[in-house]
Amino acid sequence: MPGIRSLVAKRWPELAWAAFAAANVAVMLLLQSWQTVPFHFVWVSLTILYGFRVWRPRATAAVLVVVGVATGYALLRAALDSGHGIDEMTEVPLMSAMFVAMVWHARRREVATAEVRAAAEREREFIRDASHLLRTPITVARGHAELLAVTADGQAGQDVAIIVEELQRLSRISDRLLVLASAEHPRFTSVRPVSLPSLVAATVRRWSVAAADRDWACEVPAAGSVRADEERLLAALDAVVENAIKATQPGDRIVVRGLHDGAEAVVEVIDAGTGIAPEALPRIFERFARQPHPGGGTGLGMPIVKAIVEAHGGRVDVASVLGKGTAVRLRLPGFAPG
Repeated sequence: MPGIRSLVAKRWPELAWAAFAAANVAVMLLLQSWQTVPFHFVWVSLTILYGFRVWRPRATAAVLVVVGVATGYALLRAALDSGHGIDEMTEVPLMSAMFVAMVWHARRREVATAEVRAAAEREREFIRDASHLLRTPITVARGHAELLAVTADGQAGQDVAIIVEELQRLSRISDRLLVLASAEHPRFTSVRPVSLPSLVAATVRRWSVAAADRDWACEVPAAGSVRADEERLLAALDAVVENAIKATQPGDRIVVRGLHDGAEAVVEVIDAGTGIAPEALPRIFERFARQPHPGGGTGLGMPIVKAIVEAHGGRVDVASVLGKGTAVRLRLPGFAPG
């Protein structure tokens, strides 16, 4: 019994269609003057079902033969009983040919989709492997460069400082590529209730020290929690705030705000910086699409933000006015007031 229930649960569309097709063939045999309508019902419903299921070639051939024989027999009986010609029998090979053509296109689409998936997986594996392999030599080189920075002075000290800075940048790129490559993994996030005020306050606390010359504001009008991966969310907020710092000048205002919109928790980062040009706004989530901020960037920050928020079932909204500033809103489901 469990095996039968499992089969029914897995194959209920096919079973439902089989009952529908059998009923239409019975109508063709009993009401021969109405045979055209149920005949087309059988073939059209088969085409629709195959478009969703795409059976294996052997199963498809078996179904095609059964349907062709059943509908062809019903048409032949009607032609013989009514005394009319059997020219209507040409409907069967015509419908079969149309179905075969549809099967061919569906199989081509399935193969193309599988190739795209395989290429995407190869790309993710390459990024993961490359990021892992780069981590160790970057860490070693950075450690040696930092040791040299302690003893070097003058022009040599400046050169070593540049080397350390570039190695730090490479390390950030490697880490962000690894995050992007892992974003579609089922265990990418580990959710639990996270305090919204604590999340916002922790972000402002860290960055207000790193960029103390900005005019920081922390606003949390909505007290509550959201089910999320706190570490991942902090990484996403770091990327947004880092962009806000790059887009602003000393004294410019940066606001980090936590609120809710119905059942959604919303974390906003609003800056009074350079803003984003309208033509560049649609491309901000593309990898390596760098914005013309002072200091540049890796072009991976906003793609990481999008990947992390979407892994939580949320979305990212961005509004910007060139020369006036940008507002980035992270919308996350599952807000619980309290």
